This record gives sequence, C-alpha cells and structure tokens, in this order.
Amino acid sequence: MAAPEIIVVVPEHVMKQTPVPSFSDVAKPANDLLNKDFYHTTATSLEVKSKASNGVTFNVKGKSAHDGHIGGEIDAKYTDPLSGLTITQAWTTMNFLDTKIELENSLAKGLKAELLGHFVPTTQALGAKVNLFFKQPNFHARAFFDLLRGPTANLDLVLGHEGFLAGAEAGYDVQKAAITRYSAAVGYHTPEYTAAITSTNNLSVFSASYYHRVNSQVEAGARATWDSKNSNTVGLEIASKYRLDPASFAKAKINDRGIAALAYNVLLRPGVTLGLGASFDTQNLHEAAHKVGASLTFEG
Repeated sequence: MAAPEIIVVVPEHVMKQTPVPSFSDVAKPANDLLNKDFYHTTATSLEVKSKASNGVTFNVKGKSAHDGHIGGEIDAKYTDPLSGLTITQAWTTMNFLDTKIELENSLAKGLKAELLGHFVPTTQALGAKVNLFFKQPNFHARAFFDLLRGPTANLDLVLGHEGFLAGAEAGYDVQKAAITRYSAAVGYHTPEYTAAITSTNNLSVFSASYYHRVNSQVEAGARATWDSKNSNTVGLEIASKYRLDPASFAKAKINDRGIAALAYNVLLRPGVTLGLGASFDTQNLHEAAHKVGASLTFEG
C-alpha cells in the first residue's frame, strides 16, 4: 500500500517575502502614501532628467516656495556596473558643492560604502562623511560617520524573519563619549499590507502606522503619532491612493486638525509627468490658508 501523499500549502505572503528594510524604512509604505506625490508643499517645481550615451545621467531640479524663494540644483552621475562604482557631483543655487562616491558589492556581497564631501566656496566650509550599508536576507545594518563634526556616529540595525521586523538606532558623539540619541521600531511586512510601531527622539515620540494595498487600483493607510513630552493628544493622518488608469492616479489625505490635501499625477506622454496638488484648512475655509502647487518632470 502506497504511503499517503502529504501536501503542504505555503501561504502566498510567506512565499513572497519582501527584503528587510533599513531602520528609516520600517514604516516606509505608510509614510510614502501619506507624504509622497502631494504637490501643494511648493508653489511650482520643475525637474529635467537626461542620460548620455556613455551612461552619465544629468538631473536638474528647481522649486519655487510659497514664500517666493526659488532654489535648485544640478547633478551629474556616472555609474560603472562592472566595478559597482558610482560618482555623483551636485551644485546648488546656494553655492554648495556636494560629491558622493559609492562602491557597492565590491568589498563584500551586500556591502555598500559611501564617501560624501561637502564644500561651500564662499566660506571655505568643509564636510566629510562615510556611510556603510550591509544587507543580508535576514538583516539590514547601517552606519553613518560624520568625520569633521564631533566626530559622530549613527548606527542602526533591523532584523527580519518571515515578515516580522525589529530594529534599533543609536547615535554616539566620540568627543563627548556620550550616546546622543536612540530609537526603536517593530513591524510586519507583506506584499499586501504592512504595519509598524516606532519610538523616536529617545523613545519619547511614538508612532503607529499601517498600509494596505486593497487591490491593483486602491491603496489606503494611516498613522497615529504621540509626543509624550510635549502633547497629551494623539495626531492622526489617513490617506488613500486610487489609480485611475495606467497613466494617472489621484491621492487624498486628511489629519486630525482638519487639513486636507488632494493630488493628481498623470503621464502626459512618455517622459513627461504632470503633478497638481492643493491643501485646504477645512475648519477655516473662509481664510486664505489654502495652498496649491504644480510639478512638471521631463525624463529622457
């Protein structure tokens, strides 16, 4: 008599595990839904991206703030896929020169090293930082070193197992020989939904968030925040995103203070994206506290 056949059914969310995120990205799906692609924060913004035949990419950004201030930057990036080397040079309208040198998967698999330089020609001010990122299937570690200020070190680590996440962050001032900051976070990630609880500012600010991809068209999320040192109330934000068609989507959000925001993003043609946004104080609609903004991106 043949032995009975045993069939093991593995849940889809276990089969499709998402990579372990960095500490700052434990709540990224909800944060992106609540913060990204809302265009009212600036009056107008323009971005032009292009790529040369030798692989060098150029990116020009410009923004006009609601108070009239205009700022921008231009950067050029070169990437050598064989060596994992990337060099980026940026120049801003504030006359800041920023250089970034990245080396990924060359020293060890999963290890990325960054060297950042900052120079202000008018004041001769200098800045130098070294960042290290190490990713493996079950953990994601980062280290940030400011070589000229302090020096200081900020370290964080996230451990993951079958979607469950636990992480911590700490800052250290070498000159003072003291811990300057610490935070913690836990979360659960699946391709369909995520949930996270973070405690930042030396475990004094608590935030709980969730994100749910309802279907291919609808996304929803919310975040509650409590500052235990400065407030007795809990701040609440909720947001949703609806994909109208393959080329456009709309977003909406509102918080506990009655500030609502709407956004619309559309791909006008290949390489040209338009974003429109507005925010309203729903409790004071008669006042001139509302904001509108627009964004235009060219990519070639």
